[in-house]
Amino acid sequence: MKKKISLVTGCAGFIGSNLVDKLLNKKYIVYGIDNLRTGNLKNLSHAFKNKDFHFKKLDLLKKKNLKNIFNKKIDVVFHVAANADVKEGYLYPSNDLKYNTLVTFNVLEEIRKKKIKKIVFCSTGSIYGETKDIPTPEDTKFPIQTSMYGASKLACEGLLQSYSEAYKIRCYIFRFVSILGPRYSHGHVLDFYNKLKKNKKKLNVLGNGNQKKSYLHVNDCIEAIFKALIYKNNNYVNIYNLGNKNYISVKQSIKIILDNLKLNPKLKFQKQKRGWIGDVPFILLDINKIKKTGWKPKFSIKESIIDTLKFLKKKN
Repeated sequence: MKKKISLVTGCAGFIGSNLVDKLLNKKYIVYGIDNLRTGNLKNLSHAFKNKDFHFKKLDLLKKKNLKNIFNKKIDVVFHVAANADVKEGYLYPSNDLKYNTLVTFNVLEEIRKKKIKKIVFCSTGSIYGETKDIPTPEDTKFPIQTSMYGASKLACEGLLQSYSEAYKIRCYIFRFVSILGPRYSHGHVLDFYNKLKKNKKKLNVLGNGNQKKSYLHVNDCIEAIFKALIYKNNNYVNIYNLGNKNYISVKQSIKIILDNLKLNPKLKFQKQKRGWIGDVPFILLDINKIKKTGWKPKFSIKESIIDTLKFLKKKN
């Protein structure tokens, strides 16, 4: 049986590298590209042992670099590469435009030229801004955007949908909550862990601690993507929320972290409801649509946090 060929952008990152491992386990031939701006080759240590994995360091902003790597008989492109740090997008707004929107345009152009017929895109629940529609379904009305990151990803979705309609490219758009698990590389669990490593007696918390967050384990995230890919429908544009049915407050997540690390520091909160500019104080996505594919999360939020801490301890 002929093996399917996939291309993964951002393959050395947290989600991308876990996706590569899954694809190889499913007997795909995998071409992985990453500029290593935030990705880490250590995340690909298992993949490099597999003869079906082929890596190339590549800058997706430079169109001339894309011609050869997309010149394969690719069955599906998994476009994971992005600037995924909301705080960085506030400090350096052009990064979200470049590494999210412009890169996505370049990828779509190569897909169009090479007549590749399927793309999977990693989007975000941040595109919903501070919606009042909780839990938030995929077809909710979009409120004012609260972050450069969310705005850039929403622009990417617009490009994907227009290319899909114009060139009959089947696209799958997955809007994630915060993802946790092995190879986790940014977010508040890592921030708290690093702060506590430096000072076990005091923890400064961005925001008032009442922010409500939903989390999903990376294994559940990737499993959902594959469930959607084999789910039979005739739609060229397929949009799914990926998240958990529950949420916890930042204060509750801190308690889980402190209990696991057996620490009891003095906590110092701030008055504002946001952790940082662009932070969404309450995110909970409606996941009924993805559950129709037969998927449901296996990890609870607490289990996801503990598994992330296990990885961070081993790493350090």
